Amino acid sequence: MLHCQCKQYEPTSMIVTVKNNAAGLVVPASVRRRAGIKPGARLEFKVSGGIISIIPKLPSADDEYTPAQRRAIDAQLEDAAKGPYYGPFETAGDAVKFLRSEIRKRKAGKTKTTKS
Repeated sequence: MLHCQCKQYEPTSMIVTVKNNAAGLVVPASVRRRAGIKPGARLEFKVSGGIISIIPKLPSADDEYTPAQRRAIDAQLEDAAKGPYYGPFETAGDAVKFLRSEIRKRKAGKTKTTKS
């Protein structure tokens, strides 16, 4: 394990002093907490010009769903692609005008109910 001593200078910056050349890296608890790194998290290390970037590897959406759930989601996305959808509009004003006309149509289509 690579142990280090840390000094914080800014809220988002920390100076780390390497203590030995063991085979790992210890990330300070305050850094892990602020970065949202939990035990068992997968991290990618990128090195460029002497700078080490540590990037959390997020699971792909395929890993999060069962095959049945994935089929249901894909079917819903396919239905959504068929519409109905409106636009594109040339301007925001055109979109607002369309929405207001849709609201008027829907209000006109509603029937009023009375209490007995």
